[in-house]
Amino acid sequence: MSAKAIRVGLVGQKFMGRAHSNAYLKVTKFFDVDPAPAMTAVCGRNEAALREFAQRWGWQSCETDWRKLVVRPDIDLIDISAPSHMHRDIAVAAAQAGKHVFCEKPLAFNLGQAREMLDAARAAGVVHMVCFNYRCCPAMSLARQMVAAGELGEIRHFRATYLQDWLVDPQFPMNWRLRKETAGSGALGDLGAHIIDLGRFLVGEIDEVAGAMKTFIAERPAEGSSSGLSASAGKGTDKVTVDDATLFLARFAGGALGTFEATRMAPGRKNYNRVEVNGSRGTLVWNFEEMNTLEYYNCGDPPTQQGFRHILATDAVHPFVSAWWPPGHLLGYEHAFVHAVYELMRKIGSRAGSSSTPDDTIMPDFRDGAQCIAVLDAVTQSAVERAWVAVERVE
Repeated sequence: MSAKAIRVGLVGQKFMGRAHSNAYLKVTKFFDVDPAPAMTAVCGRNEAALREFAQRWGWQSCETDWRKLVVRPDIDLIDISAPSHMHRDIAVAAAQAGKHVFCEKPLAFNLGQAREMLDAARAAGVVHMVCFNYRCCPAMSLARQMVAAGELGEIRHFRATYLQDWLVDPQFPMNWRLRKETAGSGALGDLGAHIIDLGRFLVGEIDEVAGAMKTFIAERPAEGSSSGLSASAGKGTDKVTVDDATLFLARFAGGALGTFEATRMAPGRKNYNRVEVNGSRGTLVWNFEEMNTLEYYNCGDPPTQQGFRHILATDAVHPFVSAWWPPGHLLGYEHAFVHAVYELMRKIGSRAGSSSTPDDTIMPDFRDGAQCIAVLDAVTQSAVERAWVAVERVE
C-alpha cells in the first residue's frame, strides 16, 4: 500500500540544513521509499539567504518563524537542524502540533529538557528520531551486527576518540558552538555525543563515568559571520564558555570498560572519529576517515593467519549498500544522512500501514537521545566533582 508523501518542514539552512536537504533529494533516487519525503518548507532567520537556499535545494516555500512552520497544516514532519539551544522548544511544539520530529544531536541542553521532548513525542504518538548519522555508515552497521552475533565474544573494552583541529588557531573567531547559551557544551556535546552514541550502539548502556574537561583558549576574536566550521572576525573579543576538550572513563552495564576522548584542538585531525571494541574472541576497529573499512581480528584464526583483516563494506551484502554502486565504489559522508532519512521514512511508513519494516536497532529515538544526554550530564558533573558519577537511566 502506498502512503501519502511526508511533507517536511526543515528548520536550519546552514551545515546540517544542507546535509539534510541533500538526503531528502537523494533518498527516493536510490531507495524504494514508501512514503516519500516532500520538501515543503524551510525555515531560517535571514530571508534573502533563505530564499536562495530554498531555490538551490528545491524547497517549495520559506518561513522565517519556526512557530508558524510547526502549525502549518501542510507539514507532517519537522526536521530540526538548528543550533542546540532551539531543539527543546521546537520539538515540543512540533509534537504538540501532531508532527513527527527528526532532530539533530545532541538532543537537548540537559536531561530535563530531553525528558520534556521525549514525553511530548510519546504523548502525541508521533515518530521521533535523533540524527546520529554515523550509525548509518555501512561498516559501522556491520560492526553492530557482528557484535550482536557474538563474533567478538564477551565485550571487555570500548575506546573512542573523536579529534578535530578547527579551533587550534587562537585567532579563529567565536561562533555559536563556542557559547554555552547556544551550544550547551563544546567538544563534549558536539563530538562526545557521537562517540557516546556509538558506544551505546555497539556495547550497551553506560552505568557510570569519571571525566575531565578543559578550555585551552578562553577568549577569541568576536564573531563577524560564520557558516559550518568557518568564520570571519568582527570587532573586539568574546569569552569562550564551553570546553575545548573532554575525556572520560566509563563502566558499561555489561561489564566492559570504556575510554572516550573528544577535542577540537588536535592539529592535523580533521574528522578523526575512531572506535575500537575488544572482546574475548576478537577486535573490531572503525575510523570515519576510512569510513568504508572495518578492521577485524579473530582470535580463532589459524596461527599462520593471525592478524587484522580489512573488510571493505561496499558489497551488496553490507547494510544499505545494495541501493548504491558496484562493489568497491566507495560511499561518503553524505550517504549516511541519506540512510538516516531512509530509516526515518520506513519508521513513519510502518505507522501508516506501509509494507516496509524499519530496523529499529539502527536509528535512535528520543529515548536514546535522552540517554546520551544523561551520560553528557554525568560527565559534566564528574568533571566538576572530580569523582565517579552514576548515569541516570531513561526509560
